[in-house]
Amino acid sequence: MTPSILPPQFIPFNRPHLTGPELEYIRQAVAAGKLSGNGEFTHRCQQFFEQRYGVAKALLTTSGTDALEMAALLLNIQPGDEVIVPSYTFTSTANAFVLRGAHIIFADSGSDHPNLDWQQVAPLLTARTKAIVLVHYGGQPLIGLRELLALARLHNLWVVEDAAQAIEARYEGQQLGTFGHLAAFSFHETKNISAGEGGMLIINDPSFMARAEILWEKGTNRAAFSRGEAARYEWVDIGSSFLASELNAAYLWAQLQAIDTIQARRRHLWEYYAETLAPLAASGAFRLLPEITATQPNWHIFALLCKHEAERDALLAHLRERHILAVFHYLPLHKSPFYQSQHDGRTLSHAERYASTLIRLPLFHDLMPEEQNCIVKAIYDFYKVPFRG
Repeated sequence: MTPSILPPQFIPFNRPHLTGPELEYIRQAVAAGKLSGNGEFTHRCQQFFEQRYGVAKALLTTSGTDALEMAALLLNIQPGDEVIVPSYTFTSTANAFVLRGAHIIFADSGSDHPNLDWQQVAPLLTARTKAIVLVHYGGQPLIGLRELLALARLHNLWVVEDAAQAIEARYEGQQLGTFGHLAAFSFHETKNISAGEGGMLIINDPSFMARAEILWEKGTNRAAFSRGEAARYEWVDIGSSFLASELNAAYLWAQLQAIDTIQARRRHLWEYYAETLAPLAASGAFRLLPEITATQPNWHIFALLCKHEAERDALLAHLRERHILAVFHYLPLHKSPFYQSQHDGRTLSHAERYASTLIRLPLFHDLMPEEQNCIVKAIYDFYKVPFRG
């Protein structure tokens, strides 16, 4: 495993970015005397999503994982229900539904992109299928997004978007996370916009709005009571402590205010990688992830696809020897120690291929030009090609 603390000379995979007002906003939250959540900064962050992306309702959560767990509760997932999930994803995508007793049916990735292959979904449907979970890997929609949504409508299935990596990414001009019935965003420190830890549940189907607020407030009608809409503050449903503290919300608000500047910087860094590494990719040294047609990317990741696992591991080791921390992910969930015995035995070859060959390069707001140049040169050195950047 990667050490959590690296020597100073290392170029880390990620370095959290401060836009400027974060600490002042935290001070203001403390001064306001309301730290437990659902205060002024929470409202600002939620309204940002509702107004900028046109969603029916946004609820700030302690993590993207919590937002997914709320989605599973809202869909009333029961033991024995089947939920289709891509194998190539983080554990939270599946865990949220496993916690409710669902049986996970894993789908393979596409041949050209790590996202779920929509054409494999129809054969997986049964009378027990209740939902499909999409993951927008790297802020890119799956190829065939419209077709998969149509398939879900045909079979009366719920669609949940795991948009953890997808803030500001659009498909046909529409923000990812606004296509399904529900969606989850993440503000983990590795994401474009960070709260250290945090998430957002997006409610696109208004029928979920009232109950979502109750689940969010530990199963109580506290939010309605505070607005004068309920006579008593009562326990009315199941729920948990999903809402984030005002300290996280205050930090996040500073980041959201700077979103255009942050995105412009990430685009510049991403395009430098693309420009300087294109000759190596054209020579066949590795592949780059394709850009999906009609998509506005959000420049969340820059990834290389090596020819095989041994080369991937050798390149990672080569970069580490040069004090550069690149990473691989994900390990396919259908082969995990926890769920392998419950998988139906299908070979998901594309998910396994991405797990064996994909490398993510450092990409964060404060990556310095000399650091990025060092990373690119190290990759050229690995393939024994002179770098003329």
